[in-house]
Amino acid sequence: MKKNVWNADEMIVYEDENYAIINKPPYLSTLEDRNDQSNVLSLFRAIDSNYQVCHRLDKETSGALLLAKNDESYRHAALQFQERDVEKIYHALVKGRFLNEAIQVDVPLRTSGSGKVVFDKRRGKEATTLIRPKQFFRDYTLVEAKPLTGRTHQIRAHLSYLDFPICGDTMYGGEAIFLSSLKKDFKKKQHEEERPLFSRVGLHSYSIKLTNVNKNIILKICDYPKDMHIIMKKLNKFN
Repeated sequence: MKKNVWNADEMIVYEDENYAIINKPPYLSTLEDRNDQSNVLSLFRAIDSNYQVCHRLDKETSGALLLAKNDESYRHAALQFQERDVEKIYHALVKGRFLNEAIQVDVPLRTSGSGKVVFDKRRGKEATTLIRPKQFFRDYTLVEAKPLTGRTHQIRAHLSYLDFPICGDTMYGGEAIFLSSLKKDFKKKQHEEERPLFSRVGLHSYSIKLTNVNKNIILKICDYPKDMHIIMKKLNKFN
C-alpha cells in the first residue's frame, strides 16, 4: 500500500495572523496516533512550534479544521467552542432515503469501554445535532449535519441511532459502497472479489464559522477530497 506523503502548506485554505483553517485529508490523524506518527499537529509544529489544534476530526473524516497560532487566539477559540458559538457544518453519505425534512436529534451519548459511543439516557452527556437531507439518490442520501454540542463521534452515533449509519462507518453499522450496488446491470468478473468504490467513513467537515480575535467573522468552506468527489460522481451517474 502506498504511504501518504502529507504537505502542511497544501492543506491551508485560510490563514491570518491568529488562525489557519486547513482542509484535512482523510486518513490523517489530528493528534498523535499510536499506529501512525504523522498527524496534523506535528506537521504544523514543524513549521511553527506555537501551533495548536482547536478541535478534532476523526482520522477518516476530511475537511475543515481550525488551528491557532498563539495562546491568545487558542483561548479565544476555546471560549467560542465552550459557548457553542462556532458553527460547523458536516456532509455525510448514508444508505437509504433519509427523511424529507430537517430534524433535531437530542440523544445523550456515552463513550463505552471499547471506544464506541452509545446512547445512554441515564449516564450519557447531552448531545444535539440538526440534520437535513441535501441530495437524494436512488439508494443513498447526502445529508447535512450541524452539531450543536461537541461530543465524540456525535454525528456518526446520531445517524446510526436513526438507522442511517454513514457509509463506510463499520463501527456504527455503515457499509462500503460497491459498484454492483449502483449499477443494475453490473457483471462481476468470475473468480474475482469486487473491491469497494468507497470504504472509509463518508463524513466531511464542510464548513466552519467563528469570530477572530478582532471580532471579524471567519467563514470557510472546504471542498470534498478526491475519493468523495469520485463517489458523488458515480452516484450521480448510476444511482
